[in-house]
Parts: sequence; structure tokens; C-alpha cells
Amino acid sequence: MTTYFPGSSELSERLKQNHTTVLCFCAAWCDTCTQYQTKFETLSAQYPSASFIWIDIEEHPELLGDEDVENFPTVAILHGSDVRFMGTILPHIEHLDRLIQAMESPGKAQDTDLPEDLVALLKTSGT
Repeated sequence: MTTYFPGSSELSERLKQNHTTVLCFCAAWCDTCTQYQTKFETLSAQYPSASFIWIDIEEHPELLGDEDVENFPTVAILHGSDVRFMGTILPHIEHLDRLIQAMESPGKAQDTDLPEDLVALLKTSGT
């Protein structure tokens, strides 16, 4: 089970692979986020080829670009650099599990206001 954090050398190496990336945008002050983080980390073990990244939006606001986070958890699922899903989900980990399964099939990228090169920002943020 591995959850990565922006700017870590492990994440930078991991993102060199072209695979599924699951981002969870949360905040340290959010009680729902605190409870959800453990479940998010546990879910990561079921998807060893995916990268699960926990992002505190107050520590790394640059990773949101012009995108607004209104509720938590807000999740983005990327395939390579294509955003396949971006939105708030209920804080039930089984919802994220089903969403990841649905996103594994080929499909169209979603338009968002996230930074254009989010993967590059994730590699360098916090360094």
C-alpha cells in the first residue's frame, strides 16, 4: 500500500510510467478527509499499477490551477496526462473503487481547469 505526496522522489519516479493516477484533493483541517485518507491508502493496495496521490490543497494550491474545490473529497483520475474524471465524490471508498474500475476502459478525456501539465507539477511541487 503506497500513497504518494507531491514533490517526493518516489512520486517523480513513479510518474515516469504511463498509467492510472488517482488524485485526492483534501485539506488537513477537514475531518472527513482525515477519516478518508486511511481508506484511500488501503484502496491503493488493490491497484498496484496505479499511483494514488494525496494532495493537501492548502499546501499545494498550484496543483489545482483554476479548478475550484468546493467539497471533499474531490478526486481526479488520469490516464497518462489525460484527465478522465474530476469531481467531488461521497466519502465512501467503495464509490472510488467502482469509479476507478469504470475509468480503466478507454474513453475520452474530460475538460477541466487543472494545470495543463499537472503530471510535471506533481513531480516538482514541494521540492
